[in-house]
Amino acid sequence: MYDRALSAPSSPTKADPSGRRSWEEPSWLGSSPRTLSMNMKQNISRSLQTLPTSSSSFKPGNESLVVTADHAQLMVPMILEKNLWSSIPGEDTIMNLPGFWLVRRENLEYFPRGSSYWDRCMVGGYLSPKSVLEVFEKLVAGSINWPAIGSVLDYIIRPVVPSETLMLEVQYETDRRLYVDFLPLLVMEDGVSLIAKPHRLAAERHENLWRQSFRVAETAKLRALDQEDAGCRCACLKVIKAVCKLNPALARLNASQLTNAILLLSEQEGDWTQEALADRFMRLLRALVGHLEAGRLPCIFSLKV
Repeated sequence: MYDRALSAPSSPTKADPSGRRSWEEPSWLGSSPRTLSMNMKQNISRSLQTLPTSSSSFKPGNESLVVTADHAQLMVPMILEKNLWSSIPGEDTIMNLPGFWLVRRENLEYFPRGSSYWDRCMVGGYLSPKSVLEVFEKLVAGSINWPAIGSVLDYIIRPVVPSETLMLEVQYETDRRLYVDFLPLLVMEDGVSLIAKPHRLAAERHENLWRQSFRVAETAKLRALDQEDAGCRCACLKVIKAVCKLNPALARLNASQLTNAILLLSEQEGDWTQEALADRFMRLLRALVGHLEAGRLPCIFSLKV
């Protein structure tokens, strides 16, 4: 499960009208290049440019913005039988979609349909993330008495419908909620992590696509860099997430995008000491404006994405 301090949004507010959560990966993940609409670029860029432009605006004595977790992702590992399934990069298919993969059933002549537990979720010879989500939904939402569990914990727990993934809403105070997103996870033999999160285009030809997730690697790299030099990258991420959460126009910038922006900036800036937090934060704002104006935010772990 993602570390809440890094992957959860800044404050327990409701979702924006589009239904998108601030921790989500970009809706255009897998597009090459990562193209932003003109309206999105203009709105976010203007909002970033209205923020303070001097590091003197951030004085050591000022209170930090509070980051309260209101979303969490629970990755549920799936075990695939060896020699029965293989992964195919999206860019090697006719769809040419970096950042997405197909999971193909193999050796059907020796191990016929039914030999694998997950054959029930196979569509057209490929493991369907949509079918896998349906199986998980029946298990988690259909066979577990969440109201009873919630009453024992003194919480209100209920599935969120409709939702493109399996999500639970946990109300633990009158005005406070935590949304838990269950994501089936495949870790292939080559170490690639795939999650059952639909492609933004709901076309039939995209139904079998598994989304590659970099969040675990992003979080680990950010922490490792901070541990090496006692840096302020994680603190910078918390501050920028709080700023984005409090500004509706910036809410589209999610944790994965912001983390990538900081990791890219780390390759250019050497001083990440705690004393340099204000300067690095201002530099991050300028870098984000540059990415938005260019219409592309590279993925540090895969240049194709």
